[in-house]
Amino acid sequence: MQAPLPFCTYLLLMLSCFVCVLPTNGFFVINCVIKGSLKYPANLKALCNKRELCVIPHNIPDQTRVLDLSYNHLMSIKKKDLIYFTKLTHLNVSHNWIKDIKEGAFRSLTALQELNLAHNNLHIISGGSFQNLFNLTVLRLDENQITNISASAFDPLISLVMVNLSGNHLAHIHEVQPLFQLLNIQELHIGRNGFSSFQTPQVSNTSLKLRVLDLSWNPLRVFRITADVFPHLESLGLAFSNESMTWDVQDASYLRNVSTLNLTGIEMNEEIKSVLQTFNTSLTNLSLYRLKEKTLIKTACLINPLRTLHVQSSRLASISAKELTGCTDLVTLDLSENSLRNITNLAFGFMTNLKRLSLSRNKLDSVPPAIWNLSSLEVLDLSYNSIYNLTCSDFNSLAQLQTLYLSRNPLYSVKPFQNLTNLKTLIISSSRLISVTNCFRACLQKLEFLDLTQNKLNYIHKEDFGDLKSLKHLLLNDNQITTIDKGAFEGLQKLTVLNLQSNKITQSSLKASVFSGLTNLKYLLLNNNYLSYSDQSNLVKPPFRYLKSLETLAIHSQGHKGMLNFPSNFLEGLTSLQVLTAGNLNLNFLYPNTFSHSPRLLSLDLSRNELTTVSQELFTPLKRLNRLHMFSTGLQSMDFLMQANLTEIQYLQISKNELAVINETFIASFTNLTYIDLQGNPFSCDCSNALFVDWAIRNNVTQVVNADQLTCNYPSKLRGNKLMELDFESCTVDKGFFCFISTTVFILLIMFSSILYHFLKWQVVYAYYRLLAFLYKSNQQRKTQSSGYQYDAFISYNTHDELWVMSELLPHVEGEQGWKLCLHHRDFQPGKPIIDNIVDGINRSRKTICVISRHYLESEWCSREIQVASFRLFDEKKDVLILVFLENIPPHQLSPYYRMRKLIKKRTYISWPKPGEDTRVFWEKLRMALEAKESSKEENPILSGISGT
Repeated sequence: MQAPLPFCTYLLLMLSCFVCVLPTNGFFVINCVIKGSLKYPANLKALCNKRELCVIPHNIPDQTRVLDLSYNHLMSIKKKDLIYFTKLTHLNVSHNWIKDIKEGAFRSLTALQELNLAHNNLHIISGGSFQNLFNLTVLRLDENQITNISASAFDPLISLVMVNLSGNHLAHIHEVQPLFQLLNIQELHIGRNGFSSFQTPQVSNTSLKLRVLDLSWNPLRVFRITADVFPHLESLGLAFSNESMTWDVQDASYLRNVSTLNLTGIEMNEEIKSVLQTFNTSLTNLSLYRLKEKTLIKTACLINPLRTLHVQSSRLASISAKELTGCTDLVTLDLSENSLRNITNLAFGFMTNLKRLSLSRNKLDSVPPAIWNLSSLEVLDLSYNSIYNLTCSDFNSLAQLQTLYLSRNPLYSVKPFQNLTNLKTLIISSSRLISVTNCFRACLQKLEFLDLTQNKLNYIHKEDFGDLKSLKHLLLNDNQITTIDKGAFEGLQKLTVLNLQSNKITQSSLKASVFSGLTNLKYLLLNNNYLSYSDQSNLVKPPFRYLKSLETLAIHSQGHKGMLNFPSNFLEGLTSLQVLTAGNLNLNFLYPNTFSHSPRLLSLDLSRNELTTVSQELFTPLKRLNRLHMFSTGLQSMDFLMQANLTEIQYLQISKNELAVINETFIASFTNLTYIDLQGNPFSCDCSNALFVDWAIRNNVTQVVNADQLTCNYPSKLRGNKLMELDFESCTVDKGFFCFISTTVFILLIMFSSILYHFLKWQVVYAYYRLLAFLYKSNQQRKTQSSGYQYDAFISYNTHDELWVMSELLPHVEGEQGWKLCLHHRDFQPGKPIIDNIVDGINRSRKTICVISRHYLESEWCSREIQVASFRLFDEKKDVLILVFLENIPPHQLSPYYRMRKLIKKRTYISWPKPGEDTRVFWEKLRMALEAKESSKEENPILSGISGT
């Protein structure tokens, strides 16, 4: 048998067709913003934070790598909430109300590396909380209400490197003992709990890999190390421990590698000395915030390896050499956030190696002379003090200084900086400087970064910055600049960033000569000034014609009235421009050739302008454009954008416009679009947007930002309804679905036909003729009921038996007995199909006589005749079939039609006598059979199975 092969083949074809038309899942997610594209899922992020969510959104893309659900109202994490995120690497559910994590809730997150559960209401961590998280490296459980942790809770976390359990209600250190046993744990934060003691026997008896241990803000009464279990420990936090804490480290070598120690707020009196002596051979970084005794500084400086000392927020009013005498090897000293008013001249006299000094957030009214002795200083922070003046000699001896912070001082004037030949960064922001003329002379030859933001500068002179040959960043924003001299920035050939935003610069000050010499300038910020033009005619001297290397230009938000007009050659010279922000300029028209000077634009912002109509030619030159912002511009159509053929657009922000319909042409025009913002448009909620809604939900390339918030404006009865919630099924004809259905049906028919033909060939033929007879029946019934049958019997025979029919049957039955017979050679209508003649003859005859011989059983036409006659038997429930056997035929040679007749108990048949036997009984039985009524009951037994003898 060969049937199984085609059946399997057809089945595979059907399944492949089914797979091809299955719709792909898009990444339209209610209350989430998706960053990235499903085409490149390696960086796919789902940001669902700060959405007041009570449940985890169900249709976040399965390929998401980073999921942020922080700052919501989640109460629990259920087993099925995260079941599909098998690729997730970072999960943040911090700042929720989570009280319960069901066992196995994270079992599908086998790729997860970082899990943040901080700031929730967890009380218990059960044994099945972290199933299958064998790749997790960072776990945050800080700021919960945890009182109990199962001993097996952390067993699956074989890759865990850092865990934070700070800010919980754990009372005994043995409750976190399983964490110390993790093979790869290196960083453990268990501060702000209720631990009253920390003893190594409670933790481990074997050597651990731990590098960071934070026990701060615990009421520790005992800290005891009796075994060498922390050979790799580098950082130890004991801030704000119990003032009467017993320090028992039996061998200083047990903490031999601790280099960072935090003793902030500790009040151990004399005991603190023994603590510090423990680290006398290793400690390099010590924090003593909120120090109450200055003498402790001197004690700390006795630690030979100490290089960094933080003494912040200690309310120190003064500092002298007495406290710092032993700090000769310090490299970093942080005295910020104190109340320092007085620093003695020799306070830093012994600190010959000091490189970083922070005196910020104190009450100094001048630069302390104490710094003059710090010839090795590289970073000096004097910000947030009360310094009014800077003199020429303030930094004379700081030849190695590279970074100087002077921001947030009430400086009125600055004398020229001298001897700062290595200074690279100078920050004098948020002061009261009116002028910087002569401040930056030739001594600052290496200065690269100059920040003068938030001062009171109003005039930029030519000589102000001319000597700063190495300057790369110049920040002059948030001043009161109205005038800039011609060539004010000449000589600044290395300048790449010039920030002039939020000043009072007008178009009269913005001349090309102002920017002459800035051959390498890449970023120019001129937004929030007072640029304004009376018309759009060409400028004689475009302001940016010398800026051939400029890549970013910001000119948005000009004055109270805006820029009003955009000269057609305003951008002339900006051949390298890639980013232009020109929003909120009160523009209502742009010349078609406006951007012809900047064909390399990648990002363009024209938002908050009244550009109700935009010509196609305006965007035609921008073939590289991939980001376009045009929100709140009054747009009613995006035809201009489609006609410009901007195929590279990836980011499109057209929110708060007058767009009512997003049609198929629009969708097809931007094949690379990954992000589109359409919020705040008055959408028409009818069939014109049906395709857009379907696309927004199903497409897996373009993210429609906050699509669930799009609302209807038309018709009025639907105004305010959510566009995505409307039913557009009556509008949409899913051609793909109908194609699938029709294809599937076609394939199934072929399969069914093949099976029938192979296994049930004759049954199919039989059913075909039954159908023909049925169709013929309705037409013939009216005739037979009104006029009766035309023949008494239809004779079905094989041509090999024609001699017997003509010489025996016809003379006796038609001649002697008077019956009218239907014979095919005599009564069939010429030209009519044979099968039609057979059906007509049988249905016009009361009976059908089948003359059966071996030749008859081999004849195809005879088989069809008996099939049609059998149909009458089944359909009319009447015995209309008479079988005449001309020879003795064994039962196993009988056709299936005879066996079928036998099964339904229609057993009227007559056998022709053998040669020499009397034939009178045969003809009598045949007469009785023809006379018998067509009853549906069992035949007269006398007529069943009788021979002619």
